[in-house]
Amino acid sequence: MIILGIDPGVATIGFGMIRARRQKNDLLRYGVITTPPRIPLSNRLLQISNDMEELIRAFHPDEMAVEELFFTKNITTGISVAHGRGVILLSAERLGVPVFEYTPMQVKQAVAGYGGADKRQVMLMTQRLLGMKEIPRPDDAADALAIAICHARSATSLLNTERVFDPEKYDTR
Repeated sequence: MIILGIDPGVATIGFGMIRARRQKNDLLRYGVITTPPRIPLSNRLLQISNDMEELIRAFHPDEMAVEELFFTKNITTGISVAHGRGVILLSAERLGVPVFEYTPMQVKQAVAGYGGADKRQVMLMTQRLLGMKEIPRPDDAADALAIAICHARSATSLLNTERVFDPEKYDTR
């Protein structure tokens, strides 16, 4: 199963693509989509939509995992991220990619084994779990890979009874 993990935003959107199997996840690609800061929000959202659709068409993910919004003190930034997240969800829906959403705590729990893990712990575990020589950079891309790993652990779990597993479709070695 190919999973596209997304760390939503407007200025910078992290993406991470992995191939998930029961016992192992393989890194396919990761990076960021960026938009220029001095153009209108509507133009930035259009660019995000176009770039997301190009990414989906190029790699044909089976599923997409997106981080749920977590508002801290700056609600203005949160609203901006919500706009970007909406466009990302729309792009996936338009191209028929099922979307699954995870809270930051769920991602930390799945990757580091502790819902209160700090960012560095999650990044180190992401590096280790994907067999990377270095910690993935930038942070947004590392977060997207962690989100994809979180979904992989959920989607390939033997306890996952909500979905039908088709052994013909997925390599389970």
